[in-house]
Amino acid sequence: MAGLPQHLDLHLIRILYLLLVEKNVSRVALKLNQPQPSISASLRKLRELTGDPLLVRGARGMVPTQHGESLLKPAKRILDETESLFVKKSPFIPEQEARTFNIAAPDYLDSQFLPNVVAALRRGSPNSRVVIHSLGPGVDYVRMLSDGDMDLVIANWDEPPPHLHMSKLFEDPIICTMRADAPYARRTASDAMTVEDYLGLPHVAPSQMMPGHRGVIDAFLEREGMRRNVAVESAYFGLIPYMLTQTDLVLTTGRQFIRFYERTLPLKTFTVPVKFPPMRFYQLWHERVHQAPEHKWLRDQLSAAAKALIQK
Repeated sequence: MAGLPQHLDLHLIRILYLLLVEKNVSRVALKLNQPQPSISASLRKLRELTGDPLLVRGARGMVPTQHGESLLKPAKRILDETESLFVKKSPFIPEQEARTFNIAAPDYLDSQFLPNVVAALRRGSPNSRVVIHSLGPGVDYVRMLSDGDMDLVIANWDEPPPHLHMSKLFEDPIICTMRADAPYARRTASDAMTVEDYLGLPHVAPSQMMPGHRGVIDAFLEREGMRRNVAVESAYFGLIPYMLTQTDLVLTTGRQFIRFYERTLPLKTFTVPVKFPPMRFYQLWHERVHQAPEHKWLRDQLSAAAKALIQK
């Protein structure tokens, strides 16, 4: 321990970690709500303490040096372990607390699920704030969960990262739907679609949600040696049912998702002739919040909303 600088400031380690992650002094200043010169002064102090420049100019802004890169994990570990030293073990009283809950979810969930979750959180913890984030190719949700910028992710990917905690929410059986007066819909019974018909019809599919995660429909077809005719890809999943009303397109999705639109749009639903497993939705969270009382409460609210959905 003799080699440690006297009065080592934990805040300095937080600044070191954020500088190595963000690679930008201004962004760190913004995140910590501190003036930029103060972060620059901390960087100078860190360079002095480590005997290394830590961040140097690269082709597109700053990049960590090799030594800087090697400090990222130890700095993160110190911050996580220090946080666990001072975790309040007092119970979480939702009616009195004012927390911010950050939840990321895809936009192809059952239309009742997230509204029910938000209603439950508003009822249970009226002083808290709820932020619903979208999931897309630019969202590094694994890092956001481990950094505490995100509390929960709702997902239905085939293989979630194994180091995250997971609990099942609900299943949604897969059907396909199209405009009720489309030529194919007018001449074919709901349960008479063949595999050849299904693969040959023009499909509309959501754009790839996350890098490296193919949609569950196309991933399953590929495993079965099949390929459908995707004529349109859309990043706006909530608009796809409206696209069906003006085109010959077919949408393959969960029954619970489409039942909301069936009430107001002229759609006809078909039994899919391919034996897709149901869409399985689950919630994911990081070990760092696994024991935290407010996070347990949050996860319980999502589980209860999912149970209510199934019982409808």
